[in-house]
Amino acid sequence: MADPATYRPAPGSIPESPGVYRFRDSHGRVVYVGKAKNLRARLNSYFADFASLAPRTQWMLQDAAGVEWTVVGTEVEALQLEYSWIKQFDPRWNVRYRDDKSYPYLAVTMNEEYPRVTVLRGTKRRGVRYFGPYSHAWAIRDTVDTLLRVFPVRTCSAGVFKRAGQVGRPCLLGYIDKCSAPCVGRISADEHRRLADEFCDFMAGQTGKFTRRLETQMHEAARAEEFERAARLRDDLQALQRALEKQAVVLPDGTDCDVIGLAEDQLEAAVQVFYVRDGRVRGQRGWVVDKVEELSAAELVEHFLGQVYRDDPATEQDNAEPASPGREAGRASADWRAEADPTAVPREVIVPVLPPGTDAISEWLAGRRGSRVTLRVPQRGDKRALLDVVTRNAAESLALHKTRRASDLTTRGQAMREIQEALGLDDPPLRIECIDVSNLQGTHVVAAMVVFEDGLARKSEYRKFAIRGATDDLAAIYEVVTRRFRRYLAEQDERAVTGADLDADGSRRKFAYPPSLLVIDGGAGQVDAAVRALSDLGITDVAVCGLAKRLEEVWLPGEEAPVILPRSSEGLYLLQRVRDEAHRFAITYHRAKRTAAQRVSELDQLPGLGPARRAALLRHFGSVRRLRQASPEQIAEVDGFGPKLAEAVATALAGEART
Repeated sequence: MADPATYRPAPGSIPESPGVYRFRDSHGRVVYVGKAKNLRARLNSYFADFASLAPRTQWMLQDAAGVEWTVVGTEVEALQLEYSWIKQFDPRWNVRYRDDKSYPYLAVTMNEEYPRVTVLRGTKRRGVRYFGPYSHAWAIRDTVDTLLRVFPVRTCSAGVFKRAGQVGRPCLLGYIDKCSAPCVGRISADEHRRLADEFCDFMAGQTGKFTRRLETQMHEAARAEEFERAARLRDDLQALQRALEKQAVVLPDGTDCDVIGLAEDQLEAAVQVFYVRDGRVRGQRGWVVDKVEELSAAELVEHFLGQVYRDDPATEQDNAEPASPGREAGRASADWRAEADPTAVPREVIVPVLPPGTDAISEWLAGRRGSRVTLRVPQRGDKRALLDVVTRNAAESLALHKTRRASDLTTRGQAMREIQEALGLDDPPLRIECIDVSNLQGTHVVAAMVVFEDGLARKSEYRKFAIRGATDDLAAIYEVVTRRFRRYLAEQDERAVTGADLDADGSRRKFAYPPSLLVIDGGAGQVDAAVRALSDLGITDVAVCGLAKRLEEVWLPGEEAPVILPRSSEGLYLLQRVRDEAHRFAITYHRAKRTAAQRVSELDQLPGLGPARRAALLRHFGSVRRLRQASPEQIAEVDGFGPKLAEAVATALAGEART
């Protein structure tokens, strides 16, 4: 690892202009790309106080061996150059977006003499019109099958097309009028291209003119008593309406926009995008983000906008070529594609939070589109409701990704090996227990213990602890660890006497097995409390570590500095998952206890009620609210309540409601 002081730029050598900087490692590879309004201020922040930097920034600086910069004229130019370099160099320390799946697109090959409608995946090609992405290829084929009745565009491969032309006989679709059969000369190349253009216009949202045209032609045919033709046009109109019904209207004003939803945790984030054209959702796409940098939600949105819209094939030419007299023509072409391609830059981008430098990003997107682009966060109305839907999709996508990652056997094995190496354990931690304490300002203190075996949660082994005397985290952890392992020692003694590993009912003993690793939710102080409890019980063969939330640092007993696992480490991912599960379990238990205490406290002041009668009322009515709604006669039905006591309780509750 390099010392950042060895390659720190000389004082005064860094300009105060906007620009883009690159950190390179000892092999000359670019490891990080960033932009700045003021290069001097930004780069000095890296070298001013190394100890105060976030761990991931420290790792990047130690991985690098030099820094260089390029001065540009404006912040927008810095944004453009940063995105271009990120795409070119793929730096390991920049945030990375990867698709959570491969998405199929409906594609129309307008770059061929006879355009073809097909399903394509992967990198977009120049001269091909794309619509989607769709969740499944069958959804595309279903849509195409419906529309071919009205727009009989070629769908066959190049080989089939050539062979039909050689034998002079079209394929089956040509015979059933779902292809205009340009292969055998039924229509000319210009007429077929016109059909393909109309197909693209319909898919791009310009649906009204086609339905109106078919309605007019149908009525004209009926008036002319051409009933067979009128019936055919009626069926064509119904086919278009079926295709439209599959894409529900979500925005009543026919808005063209992209709606971006975000869900994140400390290590990863999921981004979902709904492509809305003409008020309908035309496509959906998702990304999973490795947060190799410490980024806020606003910064994630900024990176997302840059990395996704920079790949727009409509304007790739602008990135590849320098400014020239033909640049305006290319920009006009980009604007046309933005109208037609649902994945191009739209007029409006709806985001969960505005990114830093919103004006510069809007200007950059406007340059990509060729006209104004608005970034906004809706506060109410249909757009806000749609944003909430997209955000929920992002949350579900992140949960599904974490589940798939956790269930992979190879990944779990790698995670346990990484933990073993990082913590210096003799064996992989096949059984991990984690303890978390939850309280509200020292009241209703509870703790929870979760168990993971072979990297998977074993919920039957989870345990809850009602803390008896402790009022702070350290004392609570000491008490919980003492109680858990005192029970373990007792069961060990019992097994030594009886020789049985199971209880009388055949179930495994609750605390019969010690963990390979005990994880404490907290830092050095919490770890010391757990070690002290184990030492007082004479237990020395259980490894202990703590995982602090803020910087995901792993603390070992007696160490002054934490162990830092790489952000992309499967071992850190497993420890975080164990810690988060313990936190969830403890919070759930704490809320349940607090709610129960609040319900009982509302009945404390009622006359003639002790603990048994209060509990009987809550069992019978279920809640204090339902008890208030009860009549004296209904209260008298509870065991232990006579008419006079029931009347007194009802009167007291009615008085509380009035006050």
